[in-house]
Amino acid sequence: MSFRLSQRDKDIIGFINQFRAVDRDSLVELFFKQLKSPVTACNCVMVRLYRLGLVERTQQYSPTVYLPVDAKIKKNSQKILHFLSILDVYKQMCSYSMPKQVIVEDKPTGRKGGIEPDLFCIFKGSPFWIEIQRNQYSEQKMQAKINLYEEFFFSDEWKALHWQPEDRAAILPSVILITPVRYAVSSDHIRIIQIASIHELMEKYKGSAKQQRDGRSRVPSSSNGIKINLT
Repeated sequence: MSFRLSQRDKDIIGFINQFRAVDRDSLVELFFKQLKSPVTACNCVMVRLYRLGLVERTQQYSPTVYLPVDAKIKKNSQKILHFLSILDVYKQMCSYSMPKQVIVEDKPTGRKGGIEPDLFCIFKGSPFWIEIQRNQYSEQKMQAKINLYEEFFFSDEWKALHWQPEDRAAILPSVILITPVRYAVSSDHIRIIQIASIHELMEKYKGSAKQQRDGRSRVPSSSNGIKINLT
């Protein structure tokens, strides 16, 4: 049987391959919301792609979650919730500005035992490594995670990553910890931002930016402010 894929079909398949697990409502939001009946249109497209063997799916979640055809995760795996958490962070960023250079489960060292952020992207002009903590860990375990980032900093390997600008000095990404709790972690070399959501980051930025505008000539910026380029 011959068939022709639309550009939207190809974009959807590529997106599912990139994020590993994508729920139906997220597909509606990202690819169909401009249509008159977005849910119906999405359902028709996804049933067609599934029947063609171009995507896999699991109906153990509601709404249906779609997976790559070569997915190595079981359809009832908790790993699916992990990928959906990454997708949710991405969608939150999209509500403010489209992230660039998006890498899911980035492995910048290229080897085991190094840093493995859940997400890398350039968001509103700044590079970020994002760690999504769905479960609570000990302070020691979280500090050990930060120590790995420091090790990567001292290696200077980050300066050669493919997304680095060619016309100016290399930029060290900030580390965002998305967590409902605050950890007593620290680093003299890595900027660490602890927030519950991207929405909180943007609210903090707006407050910090306003303070800097109001008091730029009178009071130096607080060391706790978010000093990142979110313009």
